[in-house]
Parts: sequence; structure tokens; C-alpha cells
Amino acid sequence: MVTRAAAPDRTAMRWEERVMRAAHPLAYPMLASITRPVLRVPGLGTVVTDAALLRAVLMDTASFAKTGPGSPSELWTPVLGPRVLLNMEGADHLELRRRLAPLFTPAAVSAIVDRTLGEPYASLRERLESGERVELVAEARRCASSVISALVGLPASVVDDRLFRRIATVTGAVRLSRPRMTPAQVRHARGVMAELTGHAAAAWRRGDPETVPGRMRELGLDEQESLGAVGAFVLTGTETLVAYLPRLICLLADTGWLRRLSGDRGHVDAAIAEGLRVTTPSPVMLRSVAREARVGDVVVRPGERIVLATFLADRIAPGFDPIGNPAASLRQLWFGAGAHFCLGAPLAMAQIRGMLTAVLDAEAVRPLAVHSRRAARGVLIPGYRSVVLGGVSEAATA
Repeated sequence: MVTRAAAPDRTAMRWEERVMRAAHPLAYPMLASITRPVLRVPGLGTVVTDAALLRAVLMDTASFAKTGPGSPSELWTPVLGPRVLLNMEGADHLELRRRLAPLFTPAAVSAIVDRTLGEPYASLRERLESGERVELVAEARRCASSVISALVGLPASVVDDRLFRRIATVTGAVRLSRPRMTPAQVRHARGVMAELTGHAAAAWRRGDPETVPGRMRELGLDEQESLGAVGAFVLTGTETLVAYLPRLICLLADTGWLRRLSGDRGHVDAAIAEGLRVTTPSPVMLRSVAREARVGDVVVRPGERIVLATFLADRIAPGFDPIGNPAASLRQLWFGAGAHFCLGAPLAMAQIRGMLTAVLDAEAVRPLAVHSRRAARGVLIPGYRSVVLGGVSEAATA
């Protein structure tokens, strides 16, 4: 029987360390060594590691912006254009977000997930129950592709493994020490996004209000702006989720919680939240200082860069503890806060619950184990390159 642990599960935490180091072999150890709530790091910016201070920065959009030197806009505006939520501030941002919000209500996203992933999730459960070994990263990628394709009005075949690999060459070029892409990287990124142009343009011209391009056309945004938004949703709506789902399943398997949750679903939501706290799929957020302000005991001035080390702020407790659920006190900080709280969070949560339910249902029939895994190297979002999940032999469970 699994009992509440006073110390972190060593296997789970060792693998989490490997995943983070594989993705960011230089930046991760450097940030992880910071023990102060706020620290000015020459050549990088002011690093914030305290949860309360980090939330305060996110909430103060007048002082700390997603536009300006060192902000997300410097990375993504040259690739996607100026109006794609992740690089907007002020009234225009709030209005666009308000008008897109109906696409992301719990009812709307549940309908999308049920329609696109009902059969794939059933197939996943059946394959695991039958004893088949499943490559979870590929499974998560196919599912995320189906959902994002439906959301942005693309044929499901367009967002395929090849495009995922191409997208990874764009996001993998991002470095914490480099506030913007090089001209060659921008050209490459635009070329990758151009692969979506024809299909996204068709969705915009149809004006389907159940898709992002159709909704943006209703708002009066032109075709090019809508294409940029499609690129942003493909980038942000797939890679983070594909990285998180296999990490969650591995955490549950390593800590014994996969077996426990299969028989008692009472702690499922807490386990998902703890998984998000422990893994923090988007480990760092960036802001640019818009006006002089104070972060803790550090005074920051316009044009300076703020590095929000979310993965450190989330480490308010050791290990993985769905019973104590320290994640609850963070109020989903991994999704951001305030005006920029992740618009797609309900969609991500619906997909997470769907895949986890399929795995837990299979675990209830046939005990499962992680048979192999490899951490992904040189990626923006830390995750596994491969995770093979399958049944445990009768001899192993005897």
C-alpha cells in the first residue's frame, strides 16, 4: 500500500532532475543554484524564485510587461506578428482575450476533447489492457495534434509528427541567455509557420466561429493576423502538453500512485496539480520592466529583464504529495496569474484528465509499468523523448 511520504521519492525526483538537465544543461543548474528570492544576474536579468513575489510581478502589468526589451514579444513578434496574445498588453490584449474566451470554457473544451479524442482514449485503454506496450510521447503528440487541429480549423493530418519535429527546431533555438532569435532563426521559424498558412487561411475565409481563425475574423482581424494566432496556438497548445503528460504518468508510476489512483479516484485532481507543481512544464516566464519598481529588495528600471523562475517558485515542498497537496496553495501558478493566466488551461486540463483516465482504467485491469524512457535533449520545454508504458508480467506481480 502507498502511504504518504515524508521525503520525496528518490526515483521520481532523480528522473525529474535528468529531464530538466537534458533540456537545459547550462541554464537549469545555474538557476537551480539560486537560493535568494530575488537576484540580479549580470547578462541575464533579475531572477525571481519566490512564489509570492513572482505572482506579484505577473499581476502588475503596468510595471512588468510581455512587450519590451527581453520580453516574449522580442522572441515571437518577428515570427508570428504583433497580435497573438502572448506578445500583447493593455486594452487590446484584454479585448482579444475576452472575445476568444468562449472557445475555452469548460463546456466548449469538453466537447472538443470528447469529439476528437473519445475514440483514441478508448483505444489507448484497450491496448494497455490487452498487454500492448504503448509509446506515450507519440500517443500524447497525436492526441494534442487532433485537438489543436480542430481548434484552429486545420485538417488533423496537417499537424503531424513531421511538423512537430519542425516546430521543435523553432522552440529549441530559444535560449535564456539570448533575448531574441537571430535573423537566420527568424527566417527558419517563419518557414515552419508558413506550412500552416494555406490551411489556416482557408479556416479564416470560412469564418467558422468555432475556430480561432473564424473568431478572429469576426473581431475584425485580418487574415495575416489570424495566421499568426494559429501559429501561436500550435506552438503553445501542443509542445507543453505533450511534454507534461508522459512526465505525469512516470511520476505516478515511480511513486506508486498509478496503482493507488486506479482503485480510488478521490485524489486524481490533487495528483494532476502536484504533477504540474513538480514538473512545471513552462519552467521560466519572462517580463520586461515598463516602469521603475521594486521586486523584493531589488529595484528594477525600465528596459530591464525579469526572469520568473516558476519551477523554483513551485518548489514549496519536497517530492510528490497528492494527500498533502501543497500545490493547492499556489493557485495554479504554473499557468500564470492575472490578465495573462493561460487562456488554454481548461483545454489542457480536459486532455490531461482524459488520457489519465484511460491509463488508470487500464491499470485497474492490468498493472502497468514504465518499461523504458529517455529524456529529450536540447528542447525548450523539458520532457521525455520516449516513454514506453505497458503491462507487468504475472511473475512480477506475484
